[in-house]
Amino acid sequence: MAYQQSQELTELVSPLPAAATKAAQPAPFVHERSQWSAYAAKFGSLLLFVTVAAAPLPFGSNQPAPIALWCIVLGAALLFLPLRGLSGGQLALIGFGLFVVAAYALVLHEQLAKHPWLPVAVPHPLWRQAQEALGVPLAPFVSVARNEPWFELGRPLVCFLAIACGFLVGADEERGQQLMKVIAWSGAIYAAYGILSHLWDPSRILWLEKTAYLEDVTGTFINRNTAGTYFGSCAVVCLLLLCESVRRRMPPGPIDWGAVPSRVLFAHSKGLVATFSMFFVCLLALFMTGSRGAVVICLLTIIFTFIIFFRRHLPRRSGIAAALVAGGAIALLLLQFMGAGVNARFDAQGLADEGRLAVYRSALRMIADHPWFGTGQGTFAYTFPAYRNASVSMWGVWDMAHNSLLQIATDMGLPIAGLVVIAWAVVFATLIRGVRTRRRGVLLPIAALGVSTIAVLHSFVDFSLQIPGYGIVALSLIGAGLAQSFARPGRHTAGKRSGVKSFETG
Repeated sequence: MAYQQSQELTELVSPLPAAATKAAQPAPFVHERSQWSAYAAKFGSLLLFVTVAAAPLPFGSNQPAPIALWCIVLGAALLFLPLRGLSGGQLALIGFGLFVVAAYALVLHEQLAKHPWLPVAVPHPLWRQAQEALGVPLAPFVSVARNEPWFELGRPLVCFLAIACGFLVGADEERGQQLMKVIAWSGAIYAAYGILSHLWDPSRILWLEKTAYLEDVTGTFINRNTAGTYFGSCAVVCLLLLCESVRRRMPPGPIDWGAVPSRVLFAHSKGLVATFSMFFVCLLALFMTGSRGAVVICLLTIIFTFIIFFRRHLPRRSGIAAALVAGGAIALLLLQFMGAGVNARFDAQGLADEGRLAVYRSALRMIADHPWFGTGQGTFAYTFPAYRNASVSMWGVWDMAHNSLLQIATDMGLPIAGLVVIAWAVVFATLIRGVRTRRRGVLLPIAALGVSTIAVLHSFVDFSLQIPGYGIVALSLIGAGLAQSFARPGRHTAGKRSGVKSFETG
């Protein structure tokens, strides 16, 4: 009797685990959706990699056609890249980015609208003067040139898309590393082409004839300063990949710096030789551009990124100071033996360009007259002649302010310029936090910190970030570094549940 009751209970209970197991198994469509998401992420990453590698090719992508092409490609990449799995800090950063985009869109509306929403959006007085001179009614606008802000939308749009795609790609550490390698290899190829083409025929860029900078390497860019910032940024990325390769060949624990040369020289590693060659080619191309600002800023950034990468392996008291002194000495030697063109420009023109200082003063007058919404995006070339300082040479056309922040203030107004300053402060704070808190996977935040330093410092004396061929490369890497500056979702929770303290926040 007891046996029969036990058998009946077993028959009643035994189907339950099977049903529970069947219910716990994922449905087929869930697996297919996950597989599709992985394929979409790979395709979106591939689109970004292709854009980063090809953007410098068509003369820095500074014409409307390539800008439109990269906007389409990056827009498509953004549609494929997933948003799932992001941490709270990453989502907060995305929210701040959307706020900046919304503010930018509001200013564009006020510049283009016949009836602006805000009372401070006063039409430019040029429209009234033109109406009086022509004797015909004209609809006034905030922008000095009607529809020009719309035609110029491609440049800021491609920058927003580049940093957004870089952020979503960089959320995956492996793809972020791939992005660094794409930048390093493509930069080395462009640098090698620039050097060889300059030696073969310095009067041509690709299939076009050079009209300026005949004595300098510009690669596929028109301007030597933009080429210098690009090659210098790629040199920083190559250096960090080289440092990572060297660190892996050293035993765990503190580094015996006396044993580093022997281990590196006798490593017989093709990868190590290739990475060093890429770094050297990018560095050589940087010097051959003859750009004073780019060479000085990039050399200083190279020294600091090297120290930041090895900061935990340097002696606490005198290590950093010794590294700074040694780095400064090496930089001076490089300038002496490889920077003949740069030294010649320092001797002839000094550190400052008087023409640019005069342009800056004229730009400040433009800002004072139109502080809220500027004169219209992309209208600097139209507005500057009325404010042109008498000390500025009459040779040439000043279509750029040679200071990106001043040009944003003249074109878009002081509020947007202030918001851009805040945005860059958030970028630097986030990257510094990532460099300080991460123990593993710190390579990408350091690279982004170095490239952002080059881009921002050089933008105070030139317009490299306004050239899409460089802006796409720099901002995509910065976006990836921002994504890698946060803890991985779930790591802290898992540590708390297991009762084990985690020493890695990345």
